[in-house]
Amino acid sequence: MAKVAVLTGGGTAGHIYPALALAERLEERGWELHYAGTPGGIEARLAPEANIPFTPFKASGFDRSRPWTLASGVARIMASERKAKRWLKDVGADVVIGFGGYVSIPVVRAAEALGVPVVVHEQNSVMGLANKSAARHAQAVCLTYDCTQGDVPGATCVRVTGNPVRAQVMSADREEARALFGIPTGATMLLVFGGSLGARHINQAVCAMKDELLARKDLCIMHISGPKELAACEDALELTDEERTRYQLMGYQDRMPDALAAADLIVSRAGATSLAEISAKGIPAILVPFPHATGDHQTTNAQAWVDSGAAIMFPDADVEGASFREALLDLVDDPDARTQMRACGCGSDAACAADRLADVVESIAVF
Repeated sequence: MAKVAVLTGGGTAGHIYPALALAERLEERGWELHYAGTPGGIEARLAPEANIPFTPFKASGFDRSRPWTLASGVARIMASERKAKRWLKDVGADVVIGFGGYVSIPVVRAAEALGVPVVVHEQNSVMGLANKSAARHAQAVCLTYDCTQGDVPGATCVRVTGNPVRAQVMSADREEARALFGIPTGATMLLVFGGSLGARHINQAVCAMKDELLARKDLCIMHISGPKELAACEDALELTDEERTRYQLMGYQDRMPDALAAADLIVSRAGATSLAEISAKGIPAILVPFPHATGDHQTTNAQAWVDSGAAIMFPDADVEGASFREALLDLVDDPDARTQMRACGCGSDAACAADRLADVVESIAVF
């Protein structure tokens, strides 16, 4: 009889992709998998696309400026916890792995009530609220960054596994990816993205540089604006048909492993999953941490890559200034500098993180 693992997490791709990377390893080891997520989150699409049965649970936080939303948020989580207890019994869960996001709270609480072992994985350098809550009773907490250990209750088993990267990212071929996107073999490709939700200041800064960027005849740009920012970027860029052959603008890119494989240089936020994938491919990067992340964790995330020489970091408030513009153009124009940064970024062992996390899951699960 197959062992049964329940993965839970939602909200952003940063929670989902590490879960899917772990799922790949557990499936190879003979596990049966299930995913618990929010009905309207991207996990509701990505889990079924990965052939993982998906069950929706409603959960939300509360708005501190509207204290009355706390009651409705708690009621929603309690109702989902009752549903999760029945569901975990039905699927015969042997272990629950939480990756963060509010939806993980009722599923993890249900597992605790039923005596199902819980493993928590924290992607960022500062532990999120959902994972902090789950870590108090988890059998193991797995971290991406060693510095996060201070956030974990002292009695909990802690392992620094790194952040799992999907096999698709590791196996994506540069030449095949470039052919897919119509990028010439000898061209320099700049990839711009702000995570699954986009990043307004990055979008505005890069759009303002369109003419300077396209003046580099061997430069191609893939700019992933985020769905909500797409119309504003289209208006700002006013791309001609000819310009569109070298400047690809899109709200979302569902072939990110190929986009990463094709890229020579990246401008992005510093979410943990984006960093793990960038470093796994050794791509030079200019990082612009999201300034409102919990505990400013994206700045802490990015600092390790900056210290290694694999990335340059700019505060969000400075991204539309002259220094950012000069740094981006300098890297576009200097392949030797990019080669040096790539060498610094290739020391990551992110490719092994999924196996390390799978090892912890198998050591914790009780059969």
